[in-house]
Amino acid sequence: MSMIRLLLAEDQSMVREALAALLGLEPDIEVVAQVARGDEVVAAAHAHDIDVALLDIEMPGMTGIDATAVLRRELPDVKVVVVTTFGRPGYLRRAMESGADAFLVKDAPAAELAAAVRKVLAGERVIDPTLAAAALADGASPLTERERDVLRAAADGSTNAEIAGALHLSQGTVRNYLSMAIQKLAARNRAEAVRIAREKGWL
Repeated sequence: MSMIRLLLAEDQSMVREALAALLGLEPDIEVVAQVARGDEVVAAAHAHDIDVALLDIEMPGMTGIDATAVLRRELPDVKVVVVTTFGRPGYLRRAMESGADAFLVKDAPAAELAAAVRKVLAGERVIDPTLAAAALADGASPLTERERDVLRAAADGSTNAEIAGALHLSQGTVRNYLSMAIQKLAARNRAEAVRIAREKGWL
């Protein structure tokens, strides 16, 4: 029986160690690398000759979704299973657009995660059915990439001037993007727009 070489990326050490221990009990899965940051995923994948990457979405350095996109470019044969604590439909859509092969919520049983790992290696796609239905009902994000950048930059309370400086835009352009985002999300202000976009998984 050939072993499946797996990379595990999860920033919470207790969760990561528990997942590694549970998946390590499977007779055909070997966790060969563990990282706590999204920006360490690609280097670890190159170094350990992995078959499957199991990535959390919310990690420091780089999100699991962004790491998926880089893996897809640099190591197209590696399969990617994205897991998340947050069952946000927008996350599912963005993960699939980035090239993920599977998308599951983190509280799925270990046996289900192991089964997903085997299925993606066999060329199948695995998607949490509840999230799939919610993603279809919610539709795609109405925000453009630039509107999302500006809204993300506004999330920590930055002023228009600070956002403009960080994103190399004029203050007027920042105002326009924020105004469009607020309007599209039917929000009353930027803080509410950030909250709505985050809840939908669009940021």
